[in-house]
Amino acid sequence: MLKYTLRRLLYMLITLWLIVTITFFLMKLLPGNPFGENSGKLPPASIQILKEQYGLDKPVWQQYLKYVGNVAQGDLGVAYQFPNRPVVQVIKQSFPASAELGLISLVFAVIVGLFLGTFAALKHNKFGDYSAMFIALVGVSIPSFVIGPLLSYFVGNKWGLLPPGLWTGPEHRILPALALSLGTIAILARMMRASMLDVASQDYIKTAKSKGIATGRVVFTHMVRNAILPVVTIMGPIAVNLVTGTLVVEKIFAVPGLGSQFVSSITSSDYTMIMGLTIFYAAILIVVMFLTDIAYGLIDPRIRLEGRR
Repeated sequence: MLKYTLRRLLYMLITLWLIVTITFFLMKLLPGNPFGENSGKLPPASIQILKEQYGLDKPVWQQYLKYVGNVAQGDLGVAYQFPNRPVVQVIKQSFPASAELGLISLVFAVIVGLFLGTFAALKHNKFGDYSAMFIALVGVSIPSFVIGPLLSYFVGNKWGLLPPGLWTGPEHRILPALALSLGTIAILARMMRASMLDVASQDYIKTAKSKGIATGRVVFTHMVRNAILPVVTIMGPIAVNLVTGTLVVEKIFAVPGLGSQFVSSITSSDYTMIMGLTIFYAAILIVVMFLTDIAYGLIDPRIRLEGRR
């Protein structure tokens, strides 16, 4: 297991280095300038001073080596739109709201999605199955940028059951988390149902039932444990998508997360902020995928044996 973990850790570091490199050079190819060099707003002397201040007057390869070295030390640079304010500081202030919203949505989606999928499989071709899959179909069909305003208007404004926006109390988390998690609930429910039906047709399940083992034990000890393996595989990308993909939902419900920072950095050509947020999001994805691989190896030892071969 140690060799398996170290190998995955090496792949993680190589992937992160490639992302840093690609992101850096893509920013250099983008048109425009963060200082408005061609707009005439600043005199050439002031622009030259700013370039020297941020190290943009040096050759690209020197900028790259310095940037990679800074990233290795946890320094993502200083934001152009916030003078003397490091990108890391912006992330520390804005990311907790995005992370909290994403984690609440993830927990809710996993609980409801796995329950619906299991329930649908156990009630295969019955009313319970059709009802659960109808809920999943609605979740897949309606995106968050549609369900979000509907929840905010009806549940928040018209009916007054929950706050329609802002981020001040626990009750303000419910509607944005629900809007963000519906699509994930649908994906997990459909995948869990298909996996449960596949496992239910296996010989060892039939053998367990023929031995007179209690239905509940067969379901949770044999069926769910094996059916959940394919679901674990996609949990990494789903978790990252919920944590980092809250841009639209944050805008709708006025959540003070990283989404607004990312949009403003693009509109203002803040290359340092764009690169920093991209690397930060990529690092989260890589770490979560690494943990998913380790978890998958712990759940299914065959993965570790295949890696050794």
